[in-house]
Amino acid sequence: MKASGENQGLLWTRVSRRELLQLGALAIGAASVGLVACGEEEEAAKGTAQPTPASPTVQPSPASPTTRPSVSGTPGRIGSVRELAEKLWTGEITTYEHHPFTSDLGDIEEIADRTIFYRSFANVTAFDTDAGLVLIDTGAFFNQAQTYEAIRGWSKSRLDTAVYTHGHVDHVFGVPPFAEEAKEKGWQPPRVVGHEAVAARFDRYVLTAGYNAIINSRQFGLDIEWPTSYIYPDVTYDKSMVLTSGDVSFELYHARGETDDHTWVWVPQRKVLCPGDLIIWAVPNAGNPQKVQRYCAEWAEALRKMATLNAEVLSPGHGIIVVGQDRVRQILLDTAEFLQSLNDQTVALMNEGATLDAIVQTVKPPAHLKDRPFLQPVYDEPEYIVRNIWRLYGGWYDFNPSHVKPAPEAEQAAQIVAFAGGVSALMKRARTLMEQGNLRLGCHVIEWAAAAEPDNPKVHELRAEIYGTRVSQETATLTKGIFGAAARESRAKASGSTS
Repeated sequence: MKASGENQGLLWTRVSRRELLQLGALAIGAASVGLVACGEEEEAAKGTAQPTPASPTVQPSPASPTTRPSVSGTPGRIGSVRELAEKLWTGEITTYEHHPFTSDLGDIEEIADRTIFYRSFANVTAFDTDAGLVLIDTGAFFNQAQTYEAIRGWSKSRLDTAVYTHGHVDHVFGVPPFAEEAKEKGWQPPRVVGHEAVAARFDRYVLTAGYNAIINSRQFGLDIEWPTSYIYPDVTYDKSMVLTSGDVSFELYHARGETDDHTWVWVPQRKVLCPGDLIIWAVPNAGNPQKVQRYCAEWAEALRKMATLNAEVLSPGHGIIVVGQDRVRQILLDTAEFLQSLNDQTVALMNEGATLDAIVQTVKPPAHLKDRPFLQPVYDEPEYIVRNIWRLYGGWYDFNPSHVKPAPEAEQAAQIVAFAGGVSALMKRARTLMEQGNLRLGCHVIEWAAAAEPDNPKVHELRAEIYGTRVSQETATLTKGIFGAAARESRAKASGSTS
């Protein structure tokens, strides 16, 4: 195993269950539970219920599914994973109430013979084979100890293989404690398997560590120190491979989707499908405004291929398991249709010469998928996906010629202020728009005021209020993170703080 920088084992980190829940709460902008220090947006969010979709049209419950107990010595109520899966699928509870990245973190449950699902910020699926354990994804850098202890509460077998479904840091940091254990006990070290593009991702993360710390701190509302040490795969592949561990075969397939290095895994002997982050129980993370390119058409193609396999259980990278062939097929095909439709609509309008702004205002997901419980905008949003599709096929020029070589934003703002009759006039208009509920336009107006007078504390007081209000009314983690960061920034400037 190749490690960049210092030994990744030194990163073996323990955080409390409360801290892990706090991270998840921050990920969804859960100001209403008092875990986000955002000032006004906390008060605005209290008592504000998230929108609840109409009753979904989904496949009925499989006939008399067997509820397997939680493994002895591990957290979680008996059958709690399957119970939650059933409630989410039928709409008894929603992903607005039970975000895919939070709640019941630490639950562990058997989902097939000698196979368990460990629910965390990023999930881990573990298979016991005659050669030892195989982990599909390994957990994050901030909860290595919990992941290790949860798996060890289920099985003491050596870790034979760890498969990275992709190189995101919430999936690739669980190997060090198992590797240290193997060294102490004289076992063969675990092999680490991933797509050949994972190494380039890790190299890029080291190169852009400062940038990634900034954008992820903004996204999740935490002060994040971005890791610069990674355990690289020592077994890689290009398009597909069959991996054998003892008596069990694992089929690995590459598909560009959320990332360019993504692997999805099919275990035919156990009838378990591990799609990684190609399924996250939400609008797919295909448009993230602060991250690199996504690939909707190839993503959809991979999901359609998975749907042909007749898996009994789908164990996703985030969110909860899906049980039963009909349900597994539905979540795969519906998500594929969602992505393919956005891709095809966007490309068609691009071919007609439409501007990016016109396309963003026009393209919508298929109406019949609007109420699917697993396609709600609680993390990413469709309009972000449209922008990402434009970027993939068209680059950064949005067909507005003034954006090609624009004047500095401060100079643009000065002209708008002069035309409006002063910053106070802009502030008055921004407040009126906020009170009318037109927060999108209100944000534009207050940004002009802030650009014109960046040190005006009154401007920043209003800017913090506007973005704080917007946080309370948005549903997507990515949106809440950006608006919440803007509110905190202005609150600090209004108070004269430099922190």
